Amino acid sequence: MKPLNLKDVTCYVEKNIGIFHQKRIQSLDKLKLSQVLKRKNPYLFRAKNVLTAEQIIKGLVDAHISSNEETIFGDWLEGLAIFINNKVYEGWKSGITGIDLEFDHNGVRNIVTIKSGPNWGNSSQIAKMTADFKTAQRALRTSNSQLSIIAVNGCCYGKDSEPDKGDYFKFCGQRFWEFVSGDDQLFTEIIEPLGYDAKEKNDDFAKSYAQMINKFTREFSNDFCKTNGEIDWDKLVRFNSGI
Repeated sequence: MKPLNLKDVTCYVEKNIGIFHQKRIQSLDKLKLSQVLKRKNPYLFRAKNVLTAEQIIKGLVDAHISSNEETIFGDWLEGLAIFINNKVYEGWKSGITGIDLEFDHNGVRNIVTIKSGPNWGNSSQIAKMTADFKTAQRALRTSNSQLSIIAVNGCCYGKDSEPDKGDYFKFCGQRFWEFVSGDDQLFTEIIEPLGYDAKEKNDDFAKSYAQMINKFTREFSNDFCKTNGEIDWDKLVRFNSGI
C-alpha cells in the first residue's frame, strides 16, 4: 500500500473531467424528438394540465438529461476510483464479466462492482450481480484454489448501515472511497477538484440545451399542435401509443 497523493487525484480530474462534459453535450446532440416522445406518458401531461409545447419539451428533455447524466457520471467516477486504487494498491480494471476492479490487500483478492449510488437495481439485477461474483470467484480459484476472495458492491455516494450482505459487502459513500484508497476523508477531498472548469463547461452545455429546447419545441408545434396553437392530444397519444 502506498499513501495517496491528492495532487495525483487533482491532476487526473483536471485532465479527464472534460470527457464527462463532452458526453453530456453529445447525448443532447444525438437526441431525437420522436425517441423522447415515445418514452414519456402523454396521459400524465394531460392530467397535469400541461398547455404549452415548451412545457412538454422541457419535461421530456429534463427527464432524459437527469437519467443520462447519472449514468455518464457514474461511469466517470468508476474510472476515478480505479485510478485511485491503482495508485494505492496497484489495482487494475478487471477483465472478468460483471467485475470492474480487482486488487490485492492483506493477502485477500478484492473483486469490486462499482455503481453510482446505493439504489441502483431491482431484485433481479442484484441477483445477477451476486451470480457474477460467484462466477468470478470460481474462475479465480481455478488457478489458485487457496485464494481468499472478498466481493464488494461499491457505491460512489450514499449510505448503507448494513454493509455485510452475506454473499458480498456493500460499501457506500465514505466507506467505498476509504476502501479503494485507505483514506477515510477522501470522500470529501475529491469534491473540490470536480469543480474544475465547471462554469465554462456548463455554459457550453446550457447553450446546447437551449438550442435543443427551441428546436424540439418548433418540431412539436409543427407536428402536434392545431392551427390555433392548442396541443392536439389525440394525435400525440396516437403517435405515442397507437398500433
